[in-house]
Amino acid sequence: MDVIKVSALSRTSAVAGAIAGVVREHKRAEVQAIGAGAVNQAVKAWTLATGYLKLDGIDVVCTPEFVEVNIDEKVRTAVKFTIEPR
Repeated sequence: MDVIKVSALSRTSAVAGAIAGVVREHKRAEVQAIGAGAVNQAVKAWTLATGYLKLDGIDVVCTPEFVEVNIDEKVRTAVKFTIEPR
């Protein structure tokens, strides 16, 4: 399962659709965001995805955590959201 990477310019509806699709198929999704704008978009997408999944009878929870990622040989701190059925 791939990590859904979100930027400050990501369309929330597209990310929400990806989250819902991954949760339906794999029973969990991981979303990663670096920076305040990206985290904002990720939270909005998670909120939308929650509504999409409720229509299918799937109630989800989100667990956020900090993770370190390597980008261009530099270590950055990202927020990883794990979204899975309750």
